[in-house]
Amino acid sequence: MNRMDQWRDLARVAADGTGVTEGDNVSIFLTDASSVAAAEAFVAECYRRGAFPQTLLTDERFDRAALEHAPVELLGRVPDVEADALRWSDVHVSFRGMQPPAPTREDDTRLAIQRAAKGAISALRWSETRWAVVRVPTQEWAEFVGIDAGKLFDEFFAGCIADWPALRAGWQHLGHRLELADRVHITAPDTDLRLDIGGRRWVTFAGEANLPDGELATAPHDHGVEGFITFPQRFYFAGRAIEGLRLTFERGTVTDVQAEEGAGLAQALIDTDDGARHVGELGIGLNPALTTLTGDLFFDEKVLGTVHIALGRAYPECGGTNQSTLHWDIVKDLRDGPHGAGDLLVDGEPLIRAGQVTSPLAGAHTR
Repeated sequence: MNRMDQWRDLARVAADGTGVTEGDNVSIFLTDASSVAAAEAFVAECYRRGAFPQTLLTDERFDRAALEHAPVELLGRVPDVEADALRWSDVHVSFRGMQPPAPTREDDTRLAIQRAAKGAISALRWSETRWAVVRVPTQEWAEFVGIDAGKLFDEFFAGCIADWPALRAGWQHLGHRLELADRVHITAPDTDLRLDIGGRRWVTFAGEANLPDGELATAPHDHGVEGFITFPQRFYFAGRAIEGLRLTFERGTVTDVQAEEGAGLAQALIDTDDGARHVGELGIGLNPALTTLTGDLFFDEKVLGTVHIALGRAYPECGGTNQSTLHWDIVKDLRDGPHGAGDLLVDGEPLIRAGQVTSPLAGAHTR
């Protein structure tokens, strides 16, 4: 299959997942030129279905210019055109190219202020539209993080263009079993974290909202997270590197932040608002097509054998109540590697052992 056919198939998956139909207003945000082929295929698919797509270029280079030059009151301003576009939309899709970070002013507080404004846009996307985000790989990112570009693209398309109804059925089966549980325990040589999930719902992400997709997620109780978790791998958030991040929780609140690199940014993000200090999401990566950690959290949170938490805004459909302009996913690799393997226990029973789904909780569906 040639690349153009793959973009067309991806466009159909995104349109099916968001339910694009005749008469829909569809807003499309494009963060860089490398994603034009993906966006073009999706625009064509919208027109074929009788929908009306409109595209905005929200290039991340503009964000860097704001960080460098904007006064604080403008840096924290919610982008009016983007907000109006989301209120106009029935459906929204963002195509976000994976681009290496460019040098910017090293000011963690300014970056956190900018991220809060972006968080307000994300909240509108969640509340006002049927939405999807597509994280588009690039040759530049592959070279930047030192992985094979062909493998990155192959995993991307395999992780997007899948038999989603069949995968969804299996993952929903697991989600229903997890809804009977009270506690999740994540353990590793550098991690001992307990999360109360009793009475919470688990949501299946199977091709509807994120591409590549493939996870189960819930919202832990706001004051029911205890212990510590370490994320040893280097990853990137808002164009900045963070490595060796360690978070400590007491009664659901982050009480200590440490990192080998990026500690100042992590602290600034957690200081965004009161809700940013709580875990809004617990997610389990389940996509068997994704095996390579890329340093991009949007990709890596779907890798089978990983678990992630998100600080900040909770999914209300899970029963979560935590409010924040921040929603920061952070991925913990439980597979055996240079930092050691880890487990995920559900009410004391292993669901993931050294990155492998082993528990009867899962049945055969997630293997």
